Amino acid sequence: MTTETTATPPGPAPVTVGLDDIRAAATALAGAIVRTPTVDSFTLSRLFRCELTLKLENLQVTGSFKARGALIKLLTLSEAQRARGVVAMSAGNHAQGVAYHAGRLGIPATIVMPMETPFTKVRLTEQWGATVVLEGETLDEAREHARMLADRDGLTFVHPFDDPAIVAGQGTVGLEMLEDRPAPQDVVVPIGGGGLMSGVATVVKALAPQTRIIGVQVASYAGYSLHRSGGGKPGGGQTLAEGIAVKAPGGLTAAIMDGLVDEVVVVDEPALERAVQLLMEEQHVVVEGAGAAPLAAVLSRPDLFEGRTATLVVSGGNIDSQILASILLRGMARAGRMVKLRVEIPDRPGVLAKVAEVIGRGGGNIIEIYHHRLFLDVPLKRTDVDAVIEATDAPHVHRIIENLNKAGFPTRLLSTMGQEK
Repeated sequence: MTTETTATPPGPAPVTVGLDDIRAAATALAGAIVRTPTVDSFTLSRLFRCELTLKLENLQVTGSFKARGALIKLLTLSEAQRARGVVAMSAGNHAQGVAYHAGRLGIPATIVMPMETPFTKVRLTEQWGATVVLEGETLDEAREHARMLADRDGLTFVHPFDDPAIVAGQGTVGLEMLEDRPAPQDVVVPIGGGGLMSGVATVVKALAPQTRIIGVQVASYAGYSLHRSGGGKPGGGQTLAEGIAVKAPGGLTAAIMDGLVDEVVVVDEPALERAVQLLMEEQHVVVEGAGAAPLAAVLSRPDLFEGRTATLVVSGGNIDSQILASILLRGMARAGRMVKLRVEIPDRPGVLAKVAEVIGRGGGNIIEIYHHRLFLDVPLKRTDVDAVIEATDAPHVHRIIENLNKAGFPTRLLSTMGQEK
């Protein structure tokens, strides 16, 4: 008696992205994007006792690496698809990348953005000729609307990360990086949906397999980190790193990263703020929260990097000017370079000018100054003056306080919450 065995027909091969795909993408991108520099950071290297280099994608067209993958995806479209147009969902960098290249190629583009998207981002997307539709309270709701438009109007949906063409385009960052710095011991890349990391990791492990690949996620959106550790959902919420505020990676990107990423560092909001501040003050580089995430990883886990060479992918520089100003001011306050002093003075003409003179003679810069005349805890015929001053460091502040006390003006240092210290 014989038994026949019928083999199960093989299913479709899993979609993946290889080094050849990324090299082909680099050829297609030549002349259409900026070949961004990889620069040594001597100041940051000294601070963290390692050798740090920065791949500056904040200098890319539209201010982000997203322009790479967007163009490669658009170049895959047929003439009929180009004529019908594309639709994308994004609150920022992906939107601008798609809008920019669609405008260049004459492809109609519709970008769906959440209703609370800042006007500046809407304007920057519209300036490239895209039609912006504000829909939904969240990115998920915006995505649903974009999918609906694609089905209804026959548009091609351009996914922000979970697409082989997108991954191949983003991987060209890795090719350029290794051309400039061929063998770093570490490469540090922010992870949101995983398109950038998937592409860069594919290149690095193919050309420099000994290099350790470290991903970075913000704590409120650490979906991939949780995936690696066995599950769970990130809490979400507001974050400075809105460019990587993605709750879960894509199916394609997760599969690629699972085989290539060596470690993931999760960082908090203070580390992101400090990293943005350091890059601005020490490297003179303007970055957004997601772009600062690799340096935030160095800040959070200096033990991982001490004595090693590391290339940090600075993924973008699209940060609101008011947010940047707030970060810099908060950083100065944390460092003791901007403080509030409470000075007790006689309430008579000319005294305030003498206080200002003492502060100025001591090298302090007065940012704000105001009286407290009407409060009951201030003695009659006297007043408290609160002065926000800028100094070089905490010892300088204490010298100014000493000068004020010696001049007959009792002075206290207040914390940022206005409490006496």
